[in-house]
Amino acid sequence: MCAAAAPEFSPDCRLCPRLARHLDEVRRNHPGYHARPVGLFGAARARLLIVGLAPGMHGANRTGRPFTGDYAGILLYDTLHRFGFANRPVSVARGDGLRLVGCRITNAVKCLPPGNKPLPAEIKRCNAYLRQEIAELPRGAVILALGTVAHQAVLLALDVPRRRYPFRHGALYRLPQGFTLHDSYHCSRYNTQTKRLTPGMFRAVFSQIVKHLNAN
Repeated sequence: MCAAAAPEFSPDCRLCPRLARHLDEVRRNHPGYHARPVGLFGAARARLLIVGLAPGMHGANRTGRPFTGDYAGILLYDTLHRFGFANRPVSVARGDGLRLVGCRITNAVKCLPPGNKPLPAEIKRCNAYLRQEIAELPRGAVILALGTVAHQAVLLALDVPRRRYPFRHGALYRLPQGFTLHDSYHCSRYNTQTKRLTPGMFRAVFSQIVKHLNAN
């Protein structure tokens, strides 16, 4: 891992000019939205870190909490509750009483990108925050990447070559730094409604994660 000091996350970050301008416009059109960078959510020193792509327009970008208040969070939080990582199955808004147990959730990119498509330079620039979040994990922790962008962002944060660890739903990789990387398709509306990702498929990934954590 890189020894350089990582910047401290701030909801006022404007390191990516295109994203900062986009959020300025969103705030003008939706004055009640968070419409700022969204930080991680969950327990300190968690043994499971879940990494998504970026805040959704009417979800985390609105509420200020990852996967909260939109369709993408429905399957995620229900599954977390089923496996004991959350005290309730629904995430509505900050202050709703939801608490994560041994788990944290973050995104590869902390700002809402136009069209939900961050540029490679933005992913790389934001990676310093993810690098720091991973550095705070205890040795032996599990990282769950939701989708290809999140998978590649984790590898970038750990300075691991992509070609050695291709993204594949259900894949499990033991990384040199002592972490285990699990892959899943993103729990987006598109993936769940087209059955690319079913609840059973998602729960199978979590069964694998729990089995690994219980064995270590």
